[in-house]
Amino acid sequence: MSIYVARTSQKLNFARLHLHQLELAQASSGWSKHALVESFQESVLFHLASGYQAFLREIAERYRLEVERINGFEDLERLLEQSGQESPERNELSALEQDSGSWLHRMQLAYRACWQASDRRDASTPEHSRSEIQVRQVNPSHAVDRDVQAECQRWFDEFARLVERLRAGMEEW
Repeated sequence: MSIYVARTSQKLNFARLHLHQLELAQASSGWSKHALVESFQESVLFHLASGYQAFLREIAERYRLEVERINGFEDLERLLEQSGQESPERNELSALEQDSGSWLHRMQLAYRACWQASDRRDASTPEHSRSEIQVRQVNPSHAVDRDVQAECQRWFDEFARLVERLRAGMEEW
């Protein structure tokens, strides 16, 4: 088994475990509830984002590209273009990457927001994505924690289905 297949699967498993912990933290009534919720929200985002990076490398490996040069979708796209190979995975990921309303685009925005030290909302933050709000500490009352949890779960579900579907397609070849 490829190291990247294993890594993608491992990251999906880690995200699943942290989603469960997020659910438990959300249901708790302890003094550290909000810190736990925020911690697990960010860890779920980390595992989903790094799982996506591993999956990009998994695809690159399948097409015999230079895997170590893959740091994002743009790199995969460029290397596929240079090699002259057609890739249905590239087409689907490109559509998700470019659609500002897609689960992948919103998940990546939320992950990038984890790295920003800001207490006010960025004008580029989509209104329909609760995670950027929470991660940036604009919601100190934690009123949307359940929405964020549900959104993280949707992102996980969508990513797991994407991986399963695209892996099935790559195996056919």
